[in-house]
Amino acid sequence: MRALVQRVSEARVLVAGETVGAIGPGLLVLFCAEAGDGEAELAWMTKKIPALRIFEDGAGRMNLDLAASGGAVLAVSQFTLAADLTRGNRPGFSRAAAPDLAEDLYDRFCAGLRGSGFAVETGRFGAKMAVRLVNDGPTTLWLDTRETVRRP
Repeated sequence: MRALVQRVSEARVLVAGETVGAIGPGLLVLFCAEAGDGEAELAWMTKKIPALRIFEDGAGRMNLDLAASGGAVLAVSQFTLAADLTRGNRPGFSRAAAPDLAEDLYDRFCAGLRGSGFAVETGRFGAKMAVRLVNDGPTTLWLDTRETVRRP
C-alpha cells in the first residue's frame, strides 16, 4: 500500500467540473492499494497518517499531528502510484490491486479515519478526477508499507 501525503492549506477534487470533496487545512492523501495488501497494511496506514507530526506548533516547528492541528483529510484513490517504470517508458500497473479490492481498502481506510474522529472528504473511486491543492510548506511525504509492514 502506498500513499502520497501532502500538508495543504486547502484542497478539492472535481469530477466533470463538480466539486465532490473539499477541505481547508489538513492532509491530501493520494491512496493506492497494491496486489497482496490486506489488514496489516490497512491498519498501519490508518494509524500512521493522522499521527504524522507535520503541522507547525506555535514556534513554527513541525510538531503537531492531525488531531492537534484541527485539520481534515481529503482522500483520493490513485492507482497510478503503483506504476512500474523499470522497463520502457510506458508505466505498467500490474502491482495495483484489482479494482474491487482497491475500492474496499480505500473505503475502509476512509471509514477508519472517520471512526477515529477525523473529518474525511473523498474523491470518487474510478472516476477521472481533477485535484486542486495548495501545498503548505511545501510538505509532501511518501509512505510505502513494503518498507514498513512485515507480512506473515
